[in-house]
Amino acid sequence: MFYAQILTLFPEFFDSPLSCSIPKRAIEAGIVSVDAIQIRDFATDKHHKVDDSPYGGGPGMLMKPEPVVASIRAARDRHPDTHVVMLTPSGARFTQAKALEFTEKSGITLLCGRYEGFDERICDYVDEELSLGDYVLSGGEPAALCVLDAVIRLLPEVLGSPESAVLDSFTEEGILDWPHYTRPEMFEGKGVPEVLLSGNHAEIEKWRTAQAIKRSKKRV
Repeated sequence: MFYAQILTLFPEFFDSPLSCSIPKRAIEAGIVSVDAIQIRDFATDKHHKVDDSPYGGGPGMLMKPEPVVASIRAARDRHPDTHVVMLTPSGARFTQAKALEFTEKSGITLLCGRYEGFDERICDYVDEELSLGDYVLSGGEPAALCVLDAVIRLLPEVLGSPESAVLDSFTEEGILDWPHYTRPEMFEGKGVPEVLLSGNHAEIEKWRTAQAIKRSKKRV
């Protein structure tokens, strides 16, 4: 079984997304387990404080190292082989290749930030820093959910058709998927490309490859 631990200030954020569709089926089938762990539980002061103002001044608050590092250590105690990932705008870009790499591990721990981010010293306690892209979210939870969903669907036996994951966009050398069409053959004056109706599989494959390359170049 693949496991995922999520270190967060908002465990309830994950309740609904993990209770439907592919993640739900994977969890119910025993293919993956997901535990959302409350970072605040590891704060030792009476107010369970997890943030404080930055040295040197500036807006916002930073997540304190003591409770965050304690939560990381607890995650490692539960799963000594876990791979701890900090979700931060300053991290490396998350890719399909990275999602596939994670499936080769026994499990991952996703660390979600809030406020203005983490005390920099926390970085020394994680294995990797990742970002979804060049924008800022209100917290790491949406990013963690995206990473988790991308990984879960690649696990063996999760998808109904194994080919679905193999043919995903970005799976092969960063190339996007080709255009897809289904019934009806004609919709509001827009038809399906003739080659897809031809039954000539060699020509269909050639068309799909050309379209995938064209779409990828257009969107770079």
